Amino acid sequence: MDHLKQIAAKLPEYGIDAMLLNSEPGEFYAVGFHGEGNVVVTPEKSFYFTDSRYIEAAHALIGGAEIAMTGHSRNYRAMVQEVIDQCGIKKLGFEEGYLSVAAYQSWEEGLTAQLVPAQALVDGLRAAKDQEELDRMRKAQEITDLAFDLICKFIQPGMTEQEIAARLQYEMLRLGAEKMSFDPIVASGPNGSKPHAVPSARKVQRGDFITMDFGCKYGGYCSDMTRTVALGEPTDEMKKVYAIVLEAQKAGIAATRAGVTGKSIDAAARKVIEDAGYGENFGHGYGHSVGIEIHESPNANMRDETLMPVGAVVSAEPGIYLPGRFGVRIEDVTILTEDGCIDITRSPKELIIL
Repeated sequence: MDHLKQIAAKLPEYGIDAMLLNSEPGEFYAVGFHGEGNVVVTPEKSFYFTDSRYIEAAHALIGGAEIAMTGHSRNYRAMVQEVIDQCGIKKLGFEEGYLSVAAYQSWEEGLTAQLVPAQALVDGLRAAKDQEELDRMRKAQEITDLAFDLICKFIQPGMTEQEIAARLQYEMLRLGAEKMSFDPIVASGPNGSKPHAVPSARKVQRGDFITMDFGCKYGGYCSDMTRTVALGEPTDEMKKVYAIVLEAQKAGIAATRAGVTGKSIDAAARKVIEDAGYGENFGHGYGHSVGIEIHESPNANMRDETLMPVGAVVSAEPGIYLPGRFGVRIEDVTILTEDGCIDITRSPKELIIL
C-alpha cells in the first residue's frame, strides 16, 4: 500500500509540482497514520509534519516520508514553506473539499507557491482500492456480520432502540473494531420510515420491523450494512414490501460492475421499486463508495455518471419508506470487478423473523 508513490506519479497529470494533504482521510490515505499532521508529496520525496503528541508514533509507523515536528516558532505553514523553497515548488495542490475558507486564506497568505485545487487527484486514487485496503474492508465487514448475528439473538420486546444501538457498538468493539464507521441507526415500527432515524427511547414491539444500519472501522477502513428484521409475525403488506426491496437490491447487484456508471446501477434497482408502485417511497440513491470514509465517490445514484473503476467498493442499499408506518432497507457492500462484483456481506438477506 504505497500511496505516496501513487500520488507522486499523478502530479504531472494535474499540472502541480507537489500535493499538500492535511485532512484526516487524506493524511491517512497518504501515510497510513491517524494523527494531526500535514503531508507534502513531491516527485522525488515526501514529508510528514506533526506535533509532539504524535511524533513518536509517527516515527514508529510511517515509512517513505521524512518526518519532522512542529515547534513554538515553527508551525505547519513555515515547515511547508521550507519544502517549497527546498524543492522549487511553484504550484501546490490541496484538498479543496476539506479546507475551510479561513484555513485556505491562512495557507494562501503564508506560502509563496500558488495553491491549486486538486481534490480529484486523491479522490481518483481512493476510488479504486488495492488488495491491502480490500483485505481490511473484508475484515471490517466480517466483524459487522458477526455483530448482526449476535444482535438478532439479543433483541427482545420492550428493549429500546437506544439499547439495541448500544449493544451493536459493544459487540463490534469486542470483536476487534477500532471504532464505528458512523453512529448506528436503529429504527423500529413507524420510525423505520425515516431513512436516517436516530435511535430513540421507543420500545420495540411485536409486529414491528426493525431497521439497523451500522458498520465499523478496521485498519482505518469502513464497513457498512443494513438489515430489516421482523419482531414477531409481519403483515402480508410488510412481507410484500420486503420482497420488493430484496428484488431491487438483487437487480442492482446484478448490474454492478466496473466500467458502468453509478446512474445505470441505480436505475436497475429503482426500476423494480417503481414497477411495483413504490417509486415515490424510494428517495435516496442506491449506493455510495465506501473506504476510509463511509461516504466516498463515485456514487450509485440518479445523477452520478462517473464510470466505476475496478476495485471500487460500493454499497447496495435500496429501500421503501411508508411515512408513519414502517420502512425497509437492505444493504450489502460490493467490490467491483471487470465482469461483475463480489458481495462481501455474508449476513442472510431473506426476511428474518425474531
